[in-house]
Amino acid sequence: MADVQALRTTEAFPFRPVSAAKPRRTVWRFGLQGSEFTWAIAFLVPYAALFLAFVAYPVVYGLWLGREPALYAELISEPIYQRTVVNTILYLGIGVNLKMFGALMLSGFFMRRGWWVKGLLLIYVLPWAVPALPSFISIHWMLNGQWGLINNALYNFFGVDGPGWLETSRWLALGSVIASHIWKWMPFWTVILLAGRMAIPQELYEAADMDGATGVKRFTHVTFPLLANLYLVCTLLSTLFTLGDFNSVYFVSGGGPALSTHVLATLGIRDAFEVARPDLGVAVVMSALPLMIPLVILLMRKLHTTEVQL
Repeated sequence: MADVQALRTTEAFPFRPVSAAKPRRTVWRFGLQGSEFTWAIAFLVPYAALFLAFVAYPVVYGLWLGREPALYAELISEPIYQRTVVNTILYLGIGVNLKMFGALMLSGFFMRRGWWVKGLLLIYVLPWAVPALPSFISIHWMLNGQWGLINNALYNFFGVDGPGWLETSRWLALGSVIASHIWKWMPFWTVILLAGRMAIPQELYEAADMDGATGVKRFTHVTFPLLANLYLVCTLLSTLFTLGDFNSVYFVSGGGPALSTHVLATLGIRDAFEVARPDLGVAVVMSALPLMIPLVILLMRKLHTTEVQL
């Protein structure tokens, strides 16, 4: 009788095995368990400390120093700041465009086959491989108006007294700075665009040759459309790098003659340390944000939409 009752009970309430309790997943560990979480913390803490100490804190402190609207009114009223803004625009507009256009053209030249082309490429990238500081200091002394290498060569070979490249004329000094910047950084972007050219399938060029697209037509209808995304991203990156460039101006012209070739990066350093006005120096640098922020947004959107694909 007891067995029948137990059977009826089992049929009415079938046996269900008790499942083991699932471990509670802790959200703050991001699914990491045991040693994985320990190693993640070990790698994250030093990076977070460096980021807070050398990135977050200086930025927040700089924003706090440059918070007064009166600083920007003082800047705008200064003739040296107005001249510096013009210099920065010229420095970016001429330097970046000539540098990127030259890099695009030379990347096509270095696509040629031959051991001598590889040798020229090796020599060409040397300015970029050499450290910037000794390079710009050497250029500064080469352009010296009295005993510089260039003026001595002009006098010895042609009997001509060279101009004071860095001492007499604002435009000569600014042109020398732009030329030095292009000489230093154009090899880097040439190598980037050369890699982009090498990624273009050869079959496209063969098809273009069959259709009669050679020479300039081959470049305009095949090469440049496929390199357009890469070229735009490189131009945006180069503009951001050049906007914050300090070495070219400081070590070639020093902001001279008579403080006429300063850009925003060097003027901010001068006001902060030489004039002992760190708040004014920060305000100079912060005044570049209206140009920098749209460039960063455009760059991020371009990287997100195209992923820099050919």
